[in-house]
Amino acid sequence: MSVPEVVKEIITRNRSIYDCMKMDLINYTALAVKIQPEIERILGNSVNLNTVVVAIKRYSDSFENKEVKEESVLKNARLSLTDGIMDIKFSVQESSEMDPTSILDKFSKVTNNYEFFRMSDSFRFLTEDMEDIRQIFSNFSNRDDVFSTGLAKIRISIPNSQNKSDVVSYVAEVLHANGIELVNAFFSQDNIIIILNERDSSRAYDILHSDIMRA
Repeated sequence: MSVPEVVKEIITRNRSIYDCMKMDLINYTALAVKIQPEIERILGNSVNLNTVVVAIKRYSDSFENKEVKEESVLKNARLSLTDGIMDIKFSVQESSEMDPTSILDKFSKVTNNYEFFRMSDSFRFLTEDMEDIRQIFSNFSNRDDVFSTGLAKIRISIPNSQNKSDVVSYVAEVLHANGIELVNAFFSQDNIIIILNERDSSRAYDILHSDIMRA
């Protein structure tokens, strides 16, 4: 990922910063100082502060033409909804205690319906909430934050020509306007996965589907 892409992702996931930027209430340098450490963790190398400031300003400037872009940002997108999702998170340090090949082999014997993401400091599995899955991670069951439950995922498949960060930003804004907040969002090679509370999933799906039909 480039610095501008990481900046977009961080701002999109932080609703308060995103809203302030839309209202032009952000001090670019102060925000750059705040998010610079997170950018460097994601990219794995040092980043010049001025580079971050420029990326923030360019993203802010993009809001001037956002109304035109929003009309077609989900055009040709396809949606699929899965309820009963569990988010499994463990750190890079903890992963050294596992055999990744063994973990994936065990997963494949239980279900093929899962997503796997490698973050800067952790690994994430998104999968159905099943006891057999929990048993795979029994070594970490004493940790309260291993399993996050009561979730749903909406997979958004978009043409390769579209910018995934722009899509996530737009989806977050549309759902926020309807009182629904994202729990998380992940990028895969071909799709965007948004995570929501299960109670909001059906309404979120209907809102996004209606938006696609209007595009």
